[in-house]
Amino acid sequence: MYLIGIDVGGTHTDAALLRDSSVVALAKVPTDHGDLFASTRKALEEIWHFYPGDGPCRLQLSTTLSTNAIVEGKGAPTQVVAVPGPGVNLASLDLPFTVHELSGYIDHRGREAYPLDPQELQGLRGLLGRGEGEAVAVVGKFSQRNPAHEQQIGAELSKWYRGLVTLGHRLSGRANFPRRMITAFLNASVARRQLDFVQTWRRVLQDLQIPLQDLQIPLQEVLILKADGGTMTLEASVERPIETILSGPAASTMGVQALTSRQEPNYLIVDIGGTTTDLAAVVEGEVLFERDGAVIAGYRTLVPAVLTRSIGLGGDSELHFTPEGGLVIGPRRAGTPLCLGGERLTPTDAVSALELAQVGSRAKAQAALEAKGRELGLSWRALAEQIIEAFVHQLAQAVESLYRELEGMPLYTVREVLNPPDLRPQAVVGLGAPAPVFIPKLAEALQLPHEVLPHSAGANAIGAAAAAATLSLTVHADTELAKLTIPELGQQEDIPRPLFFDLDKARSLAEERLRELAKERGLGESEEIYVVEEESFQMVRGFRTVGKRFMVRVQLRPQVRRVRG
Repeated sequence: MYLIGIDVGGTHTDAALLRDSSVVALAKVPTDHGDLFASTRKALEEIWHFYPGDGPCRLQLSTTLSTNAIVEGKGAPTQVVAVPGPGVNLASLDLPFTVHELSGYIDHRGREAYPLDPQELQGLRGLLGRGEGEAVAVVGKFSQRNPAHEQQIGAELSKWYRGLVTLGHRLSGRANFPRRMITAFLNASVARRQLDFVQTWRRVLQDLQIPLQDLQIPLQEVLILKADGGTMTLEASVERPIETILSGPAASTMGVQALTSRQEPNYLIVDIGGTTTDLAAVVEGEVLFERDGAVIAGYRTLVPAVLTRSIGLGGDSELHFTPEGGLVIGPRRAGTPLCLGGERLTPTDAVSALELAQVGSRAKAQAALEAKGRELGLSWRALAEQIIEAFVHQLAQAVESLYRELEGMPLYTVREVLNPPDLRPQAVVGLGAPAPVFIPKLAEALQLPHEVLPHSAGANAIGAAAAAATLSLTVHADTELAKLTIPELGQQEDIPRPLFFDLDKARSLAEERLRELAKERGLGESEEIYVVEEESFQMVRGFRTVGKRFMVRVQLRPQVRRVRG
């Protein structure tokens, strides 16, 4: 089996071709922020030259399409139709989008307490219009426990609305109404862009005539990396594009797990690019995840994600000299380094001039440093060394800030309270084109051993190629009502023998349904399943227990195949 991974970064788009667990080839092209798809296609064309055609091939992408649309505010105009029920003041939430509130109520146990108002449903036509080029998100407070109202609204909209519709219960089975509204809003806003992306890929795969076992790669064989390090099909990404946010940092962690030789249980991951540096932490052998969901551009979502922090510090960052003789690097990108034909001085020019790496024209870099050094009263070498030192100092400060944040996070279990985990790193693992220069210096500043990954300049693309597919689902069960709901699948069914239904049965059922879903989607039945979260509580009425409620959320553990360096 051949695997192609493509990672769209802020400066370059990287591609990797793997055969089983070996790297066959790497390719790198400049990222065109005006046309990210063109960058992805160019990278695919470059790497395809190395494919010998003697086996099946799968394509996996790490794309910034949805991330950039959200950060830059370039999503489709989107409104939200909400069914909050009693006790919720939507105005107090200060949400940054238009919300149309409907009456009706599904209670916390998934029962319909009040039906939707037919007149309000018909009135949506006047509120939303035809929706050409727009989108709408439909969210009920307890839709994860009974999606009936969301489905009813969706059915009404399908009669006349021409925009794209997102139903909140299909995105997450977790409780948190404000976050679910935000998640659904963002998903709806980028859905059209993702649909265009998928349709364009259909044309590209036809134009390039890329065979898969004597056939063209079918669209279902193209996977996109998710924020939690797993993958989803290109077709599934049309319904849930929000899950593809922050896939770049996820590719970093996958690349490290695929290539690292470190044995320490705790280590720091540092991905240094041309535009930004991403930091992540491994504790007790596991990559840390965002406990409540990814945060992007200030929006708090329910999207499962690797815990990463991105700083505006890279090889192509701006240099800001203070009147006192200090230097601040970033956060914006200056552009192409002078040594590579650009117009502004960058850290990459200091690296080139000092011959720390063979990058571009050393003569051009040195001449630019000499000119700037004369202004500052420094030799070119002293200025170059100051730039390198400032870069390492800012990076070390960002690392310390990350670990202070982690140590300040609340602890939730008795074991964690009694025995707080040791989070501090025992080693530094680096990737990215500038990593061979800066990682050893960072490790020295932190007084830690280090490793620069093999193929560090293309390790993100290797991570994208090596990531295994993952799925998750949530089971809500109410024994008094004898009902269970799986919101991600839009399913509700009866519980047989509810008197004997307990947490163990809820957990077993969730794992069984996830294995069925995995098999249905061609992922096999042997992948490891773990419980992400679960809860159980008794319902009491008239001084006696009348039933129990259970919630179990399970997931195929994000995994990566080991790649020989």
